[in-house]
Amino acid sequence: TMTIHNDKHIVDVHVRSGVYSSDTIFDYARGYIATRLFARNACFIIKIDKEYIPELDELGRLAFEKKTMKSVYSPHAVWVQFQSGDSRFGDFKDWILYGKAIESLCTGLPLYQ
Repeated sequence: TMTIHNDKHIVDVHVRSGVYSSDTIFDYARGYIATRLFARNACFIIKIDKEYIPELDELGRLAFEKKTMKSVYSPHAVWVQFQSGDSRFGDFKDWILYGKAIESLCTGLPLYQ
């Protein structure tokens, strides 16, 4: 499921798929995406690259297209592959940078950037 909060410039994406379940936050105001993978008990954070990540107002249209037409007719299909490197637990400076939405998603989990 996807919830778009236009007023906060945040998108919540919840994937419920057993072992592959995850929650993702696109925080356009801060410029970061955080994905919590439940099977890995970890949080992955990447900077939003506008060349590859659709704008907030495009996401709703892309979701509508996928739901109604069963395929996305757009060059903006978003796929991310994470390579685990060093992790650390977030601290005060991280949460100032990433914001409250990502803090609430990732607090207490190892962060991979």
